[in-house]
Amino acid sequence: MKPIEIEVPGSKSITQRALVIAALSRGDSVLLSPLDSEDTLLLRKALRTFGVTIDDSGAGWKIKGRTGHLACPGGEIFMGNNGTGIRFMMSVAALAHPCLTVLTGKKRMEERPAGPLIEALRQLGVRAESVKGTGCPPVRIASDGLKGGRAMLSASTSSQFLSSLLLVSPYANKPVTIQLDGRVVSRPYVDITLRVMSDFGIEVEEKDNAYSVPMGQYTARTYTVEADASSASYFFAAAAVTGAPVTVTNMPPEPIQGDASFVELLRRMGCMVERTDSGTLVKGPGKARLKAIDVDMSRWPDVVPTLAVVASFAKGTTRITNVEHLRIKETDRIKAVVNELRRIGCEAEELRDGLVVHGNAERLQGATIRTYDDHRIAMCFAVASLLVKGIDFDDRRVVQKSFPMFWDYWERLEREISEKDLI
Repeated sequence: MKPIEIEVPGSKSITQRALVIAALSRGDSVLLSPLDSEDTLLLRKALRTFGVTIDDSGAGWKIKGRTGHLACPGGEIFMGNNGTGIRFMMSVAALAHPCLTVLTGKKRMEERPAGPLIEALRQLGVRAESVKGTGCPPVRIASDGLKGGRAMLSASTSSQFLSSLLLVSPYANKPVTIQLDGRVVSRPYVDITLRVMSDFGIEVEEKDNAYSVPMGQYTARTYTVEADASSASYFFAAAAVTGAPVTVTNMPPEPIQGDASFVELLRRMGCMVERTDSGTLVKGPGKARLKAIDVDMSRWPDVVPTLAVVASFAKGTTRITNVEHLRIKETDRIKAVVNELRRIGCEAEELRDGLVVHGNAERLQGATIRTYDDHRIAMCFAVASLLVKGIDFDDRRVVQKSFPMFWDYWERLEREISEKDLI
């Protein structure tokens, strides 16, 4: 059977890191295959207020680097529900001096922690505070530059705190060392940060749970953004539950994103997986033959909702653990996924740090899915809609955050699977 071929948009994680780095670089950069979505638009708007010129009118975005010297925007900068973006901009704002910047977002953003990053910025010479005293946005940054030195950071609730500091540290007045207080969650996202920094010419030394960043400047370049592994997960999940062969043609055999490991979890559940220069292929055994698994998902939290939906079709009980930090995403994703699985007839339970899914494809039924203003809830339950009649969504527009054309892609996938007589 000829595989269904999909080319997904560029990685949101890589696009946002490359945007910040290109903005700080010496010279002009071009980003090829970047993700154009609500989150990346909010970040582009924010960077422009600091004097960064970004031409995003073509397929490749052209960014004129400021060599670390940023204008002062004044006033408030709205970051919507872009948690990564607001945390990155907290550190970027520290480079503009003298300057007062206030970063705000949607109501949910006021519940998303930023305290450890605020404290680390203070240790590096920045006057930073939570406006409402909650340790969450809105955040006020009163900056006279990043003095540098040593900072102790807790990244046990979000790896974005560490990534934020790493991205701007080359432009501090003296070398920066970030000492972690405990473990870092979602470690693969830190690896993405270090990789993109290296690609633009800055090497970070990691030793004894500390990161040492030299003084320097990023060097502008033409940079190709890898396919988004989180977005690809929905199409691989579709292959798993329907038995259709699906190839994501622009997923390299050795991607830098941790979420690309999702296909190895599907392999454990009984799928065939092939990684080649022509893309990554997944062919599922079909819903009746998928196997349940137990898995620590701390390294791949963004694909937990997708895995949970696949697990609802598998034989047996799937246990997903070590992802308590999912409770502080766009919504409490553990609670949201369990609620919506139950809504479609799947038996599921919350754990403190994860969830348990008792798979039973025959018991699943149609319902209107609540999306909680969370793009990943909508897209993961689209997988269930392939085989369960009557599934609808209270808000299909939430996908604008990371994958604006998702439903167009999905309708094409559904049509091709149907033509193969698999649904």
